[in-house]
Amino acid sequence: MKLRPVHRAQRFVRSVFSTAPSEQDADWAGTFLSPEEQRAFEQMPPADRSHSIGVARAVAAHLDRLELTESDTEARWILAAALTHDVGKSVSGLGTYGRVVATLSGAVGGADMGGIWAENRGMTRKVGLYLQYPQLGADVLAVGGSDDRVVAWAAQHHLPPQEWTVPIDAGRLLSDADDGIL
Repeated sequence: MKLRPVHRAQRFVRSVFSTAPSEQDADWAGTFLSPEEQRAFEQMPPADRSHSIGVARAVAAHLDRLELTESDTEARWILAAALTHDVGKSVSGLGTYGRVVATLSGAVGGADMGGIWAENRGMTRKVGLYLQYPQLGADVLAVGGSDDRVVAWAAQHHLPPQEWTVPIDAGRLLSDADDGIL
């Protein structure tokens, strides 16, 4: 996970001032999620659900780049991936300020320390779990029977494009939406 200070600062501000998604947005999101994905999505804090719906809305608005529409069967996995890419964050139990500490700890100590820190207790464990959230989210989705591409995106969404196993054009669309470029 790269630190990307500007992106992180923007996400922090949005997290602090974010509200739960509207019922209309939550209902829209649910049309693209399996029951298991829906349960994982609902475990996410309100700010994460709002962020993920914003990512999915941006993806939906630009599906024409992939010659798709929301109603296309092939678009379902892409929108599910947008909605669930951060589900692993809820495993740590950290709030906004704890996530700031975890992100800075990962930047200073190295994200690879997540596994070691997760073996401890208390805040150190939570930081370790948070640093592993992409893989933890992928595990949650895999156990729930999600499409392999949805699982892969949860695990790989912070990796460079050459390491993605999802179709590159779909990955770029998902990444651009997550980064707020769209």
